[in-house]
Amino acid sequence: MKILILGGTADARKIATALIEENIAVIYSVAGLVRLPQLKCPVISGGFSKEGGLSHFLAQQQIQGVVDATHPYAINMSQQALLSCGQLSLPYFCFARPPWQQQQGDNWISVDDWPALLTACVKFDRPFLTTGQLQQSALAKIARHSQKVVYRTAAPSKALLAENVEWIKAIGPFVLAQEQALMQRLDIDVLVCKNAGGEATIAKLAAARVLKIPVIMLQRPPLVEMPQECEYTEITALLASVKTLAKRFDEESKE
Repeated sequence: MKILILGGTADARKIATALIEENIAVIYSVAGLVRLPQLKCPVISGGFSKEGGLSHFLAQQQIQGVVDATHPYAINMSQQALLSCGQLSLPYFCFARPPWQQQQGDNWISVDDWPALLTACVKFDRPFLTTGQLQQSALAKIARHSQKVVYRTAAPSKALLAENVEWIKAIGPFVLAQEQALMQRLDIDVLVCKNAGGEATIAKLAAARVLKIPVIMLQRPPLVEMPQECEYTEITALLASVKTLAKRFDEESKE
């Protein structure tokens, strides 16, 4: 059996490693904006347009199942994956990473979209932006209304930086002590982030809680509608289903 993993997250790498250890053939796909993972399987980057589209790639490579472990905000990719699997009658497994939940001591300002995020953000003087790549217009608006902006991304900023914007390149996982020290040193008065969930970047929320810094939290976009049996919130359960399917494929191929 050959599985395509739509990756780019720590969860996807865990899934890929576990399946490879079970001798299941894996192709791992990643956007390639930050770095390519070191996995014992073929890794492709840059999307599927150059491959004639996802459906064409799945058919050409004789993929027999797709694991969608993309970022929770990569809605377009998930939508396309579900559509392509439906067209080709392929099994589709989606890892839906649970979102972070507000805890006692948190001061979250929840917003549903980018306009609301910008409106909330310009009320502060020294925001810490951790939402990934920002469009030029969004970053410029925040900079115009701030004394100092700290902008952290894993890849170089695509937007031009104003004089009062300090860009930090960093890749998680992050730890509490370092996040707390960073926010204190830069005198941050608001943390701005997406509700990505997971453990890799959760330390920034703990640091904000300790320092009593408010958090502008961009909530997740509407979920892609999919059959309930395709969605998994635990990696172990997803792996069990994929392994069961792989075993069935192997048994059928021997008949």
